[in-house]
Amino acid sequence: MDFEYSEKVEALRRRVRDFMDAYIVPAVPRWHQETSAGEAHPAFMEDLKALAREEGLWNLFLPGLRSDEPGQALTNLEYAPLAEIMGQVVWASEIFNCSAPDTGNMEILHLFATAEQNERWLRPLLEGKIRSCFAMTEPDVASSDATNIQTRIVRDGDDYVINGRKWFISGATHPLCRFAVVMGQTDPEAEVHRRQSMIIVPMDTPGVTVLRNITVMHHHQPEGHCEIVFRNVRVPAANLIHEEGAGFAIAQARLGPGRIHHCMRSIGQCELALALMCERAAERKAFGRYLHQHGTIAEWIALSRAEIDQARLLVLRAAWMIDKYGAKAAAKEIAMIKAVVPRVQQAVCDRAMQTFGAMGLSPDTPLAEFWTWGRVLRIADGPDEVHLRTVARQEMKAAQENLGSMSRFLIPPRYQDAT
Repeated sequence: MDFEYSEKVEALRRRVRDFMDAYIVPAVPRWHQETSAGEAHPAFMEDLKALAREEGLWNLFLPGLRSDEPGQALTNLEYAPLAEIMGQVVWASEIFNCSAPDTGNMEILHLFATAEQNERWLRPLLEGKIRSCFAMTEPDVASSDATNIQTRIVRDGDDYVINGRKWFISGATHPLCRFAVVMGQTDPEAEVHRRQSMIIVPMDTPGVTVLRNITVMHHHQPEGHCEIVFRNVRVPAANLIHEEGAGFAIAQARLGPGRIHHCMRSIGQCELALALMCERAAERKAFGRYLHQHGTIAEWIALSRAEIDQARLLVLRAAWMIDKYGAKAAAKEIAMIKAVVPRVQQAVCDRAMQTFGAMGLSPDTPLAEFWTWGRVLRIADGPDEVHLRTVARQEMKAAQENLGSMSRFLIPPRYQDAT
């Protein structure tokens, strides 16, 4: 495993960084001003998207891009450091057409879409003309176990009829959101992992109702974490993705690379938090000394650097494994980064907020927002406990296959008595 960035990736990192510095970072105050005034999608973002595409900084995340599709076709390992840079501004990924949940939906459609679905839904997503959402989580069940999902998708002639309630559906109030990929049960009597299917539901279909945009820890996101009701929603059978019963397998394929993206964006936010903490510690004095000269702050800085670098290496290893062996083979590594990185993000941002004092709690820095997003990620895409359970199961399976082999390291009682 060699995680040194190639010349190609280094060149892209410079270009993404330069674009961020020239166009995105200066627009942050304007973004906050317009979204605070109720604008979910400031108009200038479309101008920046057009510029990013013109510069070839577009669809950087999708390894399987075909020659007639726009983008760079980077591997997961190549894309990861670019996601880190984008993550330092929470809305930046959209400018490069690399924003969740569109990335996951594009991956699904790229793998499983029919020619008709490709033309109507995937192509506009790749072009950045529309956006989408992914409707899986439900309020009435533990959705971390996808087999619990209750939404029904019932065949009726040439259509499917959908009934159910979803919530925390990211992006559903974005004005360009045109469809949802909905996961629900098509056959409650099938084998437990073959009961679910995925289907494309246009957002303007009768019976689709966005009830509310749920705040997260009192933080409002313009694009939304929405609660949606599907009441007798009728869509053509041609909107089914792949086949009946494939929903669970599709969900697993979707979440692997997406977790790399989330984690690297988080690491970018950690890097910015650490940089801000160091600047604050270098310019502020308390009790006659600069903050970094106090042992506690110096320790926070050192721990943060060590934890960020450890987390990054773990994510790069997971990305490398997906590229080399596939998401299924990298399941343990994916689970580990999903549990580790948000905790690191919370820890680093918490130290930075404490170093800033009252300012760290305010909107004058991005720290409180970064901390909040780290807390969200400990539940989003599956809670920590589910991922740690996955890791523990694999560790125990490996241990049982070698049961007794470690006994050679134990010290027999007779030798203990002799000492």
